[in-house]
Amino acid sequence: MAIAYLGLGSNIGDREESLNNAIAELSEVPGIQVTKISSRYETKPYGNTNQPDFINMAVEVDTNLTPLDLLETVLGIEHELGRVRTEIWGPRSIDIDVLLYEDLELKLTDLKVPHPEMHLRSFVIDPLYEIAPKREHPTLHMTVEKIKEQLDKSQSAE
Repeated sequence: MAIAYLGLGSNIGDREESLNNAIAELSEVPGIQVTKISSRYETKPYGNTNQPDFINMAVEVDTNLTPLDLLETVLGIEHELGRVRTEIWGPRSIDIDVLLYEDLELKLTDLKVPHPEMHLRSFVIDPLYEIAPKREHPTLHMTVEKIKEQLDKSQSAE
């Protein structure tokens, strides 16, 4: 089994219900066991800021799925829960991103692991820090805790 971390977010419809449904759907997939769930964080939108606030969270899963199979699974769950992709950084009922998969570094057309900009986004790092502070980012060779410290410092300087 591999340990992977997923980032979940929702900013339209019943955001709490969307997140609950996503976790329930993940839990029902053969080959995925949800092992840790972060708190939920209300956050401002990123990129396109002219939209409702998000609720973001992170989950840890044990999985025997390959990274691409995991991606296919989470995209299927998004679709099943009504996600329609109309614009980049647009509003969404559910968003599930593969953040980390073991210590793997992948750069494929459809999947990049670790998630390319996760270390720049508090809405990803804060919930991940809650469930995996000592997890090391395989490219940056820094723990999530250290990344959070740097992010917090840079944001307080703004």
